[in-house]
Amino acid sequence: MAGAGIVLLVVTLTFSLISLAPGDPARLWVGPGAGETELAAARRALELDRPLAVRYVSWLVDFARGDWGASLAQQRPVAHVLWDALPHTLVLTGASLLLTYVGGVVLGLLQAITRRSALDTGLTVTSLLVYGMPAYWLAIMLVLVFSYGAARFGWPAWLHFPALGVAGLDADFLSPWGRVVDRLRHLALPLATLGAIGIAGTARFVRGAVLDVRGSGFVRTARAKGLSPQTVETRHVLRNGLLPVITLLGLSLPALVSGTVFVEVVFAWPGMGRVMVAAVGARDYPVVMAVTALFAVLVVLGNLLADLLYAVADPRLRRGLS
Repeated sequence: MAGAGIVLLVVTLTFSLISLAPGDPARLWVGPGAGETELAAARRALELDRPLAVRYVSWLVDFARGDWGASLAQQRPVAHVLWDALPHTLVLTGASLLLTYVGGVVLGLLQAITRRSALDTGLTVTSLLVYGMPAYWLAIMLVLVFSYGAARFGWPAWLHFPALGVAGLDADFLSPWGRVVDRLRHLALPLATLGAIGIAGTARFVRGAVLDVRGSGFVRTARAKGLSPQTVETRHVLRNGLLPVITLLGLSLPALVSGTVFVEVVFAWPGMGRVMVAAVGARDYPVVMAVTALFAVLVVLGNLLADLLYAVADPRLRRGLS
């Protein structure tokens, strides 16, 4: 119920803000050369002449029934617009989550093992610097270095990555394996942007969690019982130290969704974030509302999945639920 309330709150605020924003969506629909009669007819067709509360309830009922309306800018159903963009966003966010947690856990464990060493200090400083970088700034820097810079200075081809889009203009003429390589090369810089920031934050979290568990009483008791260091580290330290990472997964989804929006704009990645930014600029409120609702649902589902995984992974919670 709490998740449904959050989604309802998000869509309510979004509908209110976009409805009260300056500009007339009907003008976009009919074009700049339309007269007052055509403009009034468009406003009636879009129900813009009805009170705000009535329009909101009408949109909410239609959205719940699967009728998401038509895009004012593209003149086609909103569901088709989002269906074209959703796979690209899922690929980017899914790959980012995988890279973030695999790389972050490995790096965090390495820092915990080498605590207070020169390696730990260097990785700590680097992770703090990367984590503090805005996603859009890091994206622009990667484009300048590995796209324009690599082309200007004649770097090897394996260090030169495309800056825009999801595939090259010649992708249709490539072999199946060539198309896969082309897609991966276009994915490299957006994925590096989100992955670098995610790895830095996750590594810091894992390092702190593992060191906290290592100094706890039950770990000292396990050592006092004569258990081998390997058993203590794997069965007690790592198992309990990595449990909070599951919670971090749910907490990181809102940041990942917002970061994806900026990254998709910088790299012209044809995902839902780029669609939403274009829709906001065009006052295409049916698209804005649908994207906002879907993002809110994805975040709530991600948090719910994290709670379920935590309950499965932690025996104490399983005993409490049984």
